[in-house]
Parts: sequence; C-alpha cells; structure tokens
Amino acid sequence: SELTFMSRSDSAAMMNQLELSAAAGGVAASPVVDIVVPVFNEAGALSASIRRLHDYLVERFPLTWVITIADNASTDATWLLASELAAELPGVRAIHLDEKGRGRALRAAWSSSDAQVVTYMDVDLSTDLSALLPLVAPLVSGHSDIAIGTRLAPSARVVRGTKREVISRGYNALLKATLHSAFSDAQCGFKAVRAPVARDLMPLIEDDGWFFDTELLVLAERSGLRIHEVPVDWTDDPDSRVDIIRTAKDDLKGIVRMLLRPRAVEVRGVRGSPQLSRFISIGVVSTIVFAALFLLLQGTLGAAGADVVALVACSIANTAANRRLTFALHGRAGRGRHYRIGVALGLVPLVLTLATLSLLGALGVFSPVITLLALTTASGAGALVRFVLLRNWAFGEAP
Repeated sequence: SELTFMSRSDSAAMMNQLELSAAAGGVAASPVVDIVVPVFNEAGALSASIRRLHDYLVERFPLTWVITIADNASTDATWLLASELAAELPGVRAIHLDEKGRGRALRAAWSSSDAQVVTYMDVDLSTDLSALLPLVAPLVSGHSDIAIGTRLAPSARVVRGTKREVISRGYNALLKATLHSAFSDAQCGFKAVRAPVARDLMPLIEDDGWFFDTELLVLAERSGLRIHEVPVDWTDDPDSRVDIIRTAKDDLKGIVRMLLRPRAVEVRGVRGSPQLSRFISIGVVSTIVFAALFLLLQGTLGAAGADVVALVACSIANTAANRRLTFALHGRAGRGRHYRIGVALGLVPLVLTLATLSLLGALGVFSPVITLLALTTASGAGALVRFVLLRNWAFGEAP
C-alpha cells in the first residue's frame, strides 16, 4: 500500500485545488460527504452531539453533506431520539438495525449512501471537528482512497488516561508485528473512504464488530490502496462503554483470522522473504502465548519447569502453523516427519532459555520481569536458527 501523511495545512491547500467554496456547502440530495454516527444506547449524548455536529457543518463545512445516525439495536430511547432529529434537522437521516455491531452499522449505512465519500465518527465527538475537512479533502480530489485520523502522530494532541494510551499503542504495535501494517492508528473512530472503494472492500470484510476498522485497513493495504493519515486533536470520553477485555479478545481472534487468510496481494513495502514474514508473524503470536504460559505456571512449576512446559506447548502449535501457513504444506504427506522434526527443533530455543536461566541464577538475578525479557530474547534467537533448519530440512524434500 502507499500511506500518505500530511499536515492539516497541506490538506487545506489540497482543498483549495478542488476550487470548492463555502457557498457550495450544505445539504444536497446526492451529497459529497456522508458522515455516519454509529450508536448503541446513546440516548444521553445523542441529541447534543448531533446538534453540535449539524451546527458545525452548516456554519463551517464547504462541501455538501448528510448526517446518518446508524442505530444498531439500541434498547433505550436512542432510536426514538434519532428519528426525531432526522425529522427536525435538514440533512439528517436515521437508520435502525435489529442486530448489534459497529461494523454492521457502518456496512448498512455506507451501502445505502449515495455520497461520493462515506465517513464515520464516534458519537462522543472525541475528535476535534476541524479535522473533518483535512480528512475528506484528499478523497474528494482523488489523491487517496482511505483517510484515517491518527492519535499517534507527533503533532496529534491527545487527552486520555494511561491505561487507554498503553492499550492503544500496544494494539497498533501488535498489528505492525503480525500483519505488517503501515498505518499508525487502527482504532481511532474517525475515518473516511471513497464510496466506490468502500463498496469493493465491504464484501471482503468478515467482522461486524470493533475489528471492522482494522480489517478494512489491512485489506486496503493488501490491495495496494492509498491511505492518508490526519493528526487529530482527541479527548477521551470518560463515559465510554467499550468492553475493553471483550474487545481485546475479539481483536486477537481477528488478527489470527487475518494471518490465516490467504493474501491475494502481498503488502508492498514489506522487505524480505514472504516465508520469513509469515514465520515472524507466527513467532510474535507464539511469544505472547509463551509469556502468558510462563507467568501462569512459574509459581507452580518454578522458572525452569514453566519454561519447559510453555516452550513445548508453543513448539507444537508453532510447527502446525508454520507447516500450513509459512511453507504451504497440507494433507497427510510427510506430516508425521514434519511434526517430529519441528518439535525436536524446539530444543534449540529450549537449550538457550535454560542456559539463560542458569546464567541469571549465577548472577543472582531473580526478577520475574527481567527473567521473562531474557527468556524472550533467547527464544527469539533460537527461533531464527529454527527457521533456517525448518526451511532447509524439516519442510524441505524428505531425504
């Protein structure tokens, strides 16, 4: 993919090239921009947020627009309020879905839109609305295919708690390590897509929940589409109802599914062997599982026992994943040999990690954090040796 990154002033300059004046803005039968606001049980915030957004668009937005309130199975008064707002305010429409899911709401709203550019923003309006024009300008001009707000750019101004900051940065780092994503912020609730691109990508997206965004961006990258990033001013909503634990589990499932999904087009910009890239992706997931198992078992089995059990379990799963994904081997032919050699090669990182534990013991280092970091480093070094042996021996032609 080709990722573009421009400041707000650069985007505003591009907007001038479109020769669109403020006089052209407003409500239209076939608007340039459709701003979708997905909601679920937001009766308390909906009216004030939509009125604030509507006032901004009327007074300051130079393109023709429509606001779409997408209610996904709310059980409070959200749908009633959405209907009233649509009847009262010009340029506001409302749709209702009987099933929950932000991705499902976006799919329905975007599919029914006749705008040139479809967007969405969270109902809490955490993102400063002044970023909306820089977001859609490169799409209207044809410069880019997708635009996303990013809270992780140096020029972004973000107000949020440490917990959410760590989770957000950790999630995006995980995406880069496993799916080799080039975009910086998958989860920011502020995105825009050219309508024809959205229509092409939506049938390929399997998730209807919070992972919808990530899947959209990953598929766009794999298709070679151009993604534009806009640094945003963003203030955390303290009343956010997102279930962080459940969302994290769903995101991890989504990442695994994307790893298992065949690639029609390899992501441009990823250097080196596709086999090595897939091996590294599987290795990152294995490392996370190893760390979790080690911490879970250390108190019961001790450091050495936890190391052995965690590595053996990960070695078996790692061999199965690499056989299928990295080396594209299917069926029963050679499977027994592959597993025997693959699991045996797990002795390489095992020897290195046990040696590391002995060294730490000799040095009098017993910190769980330092121990885990040292074991992870040793395991990673052993994994590189294991990759060479797997490619040239275990999964090569049988002698």
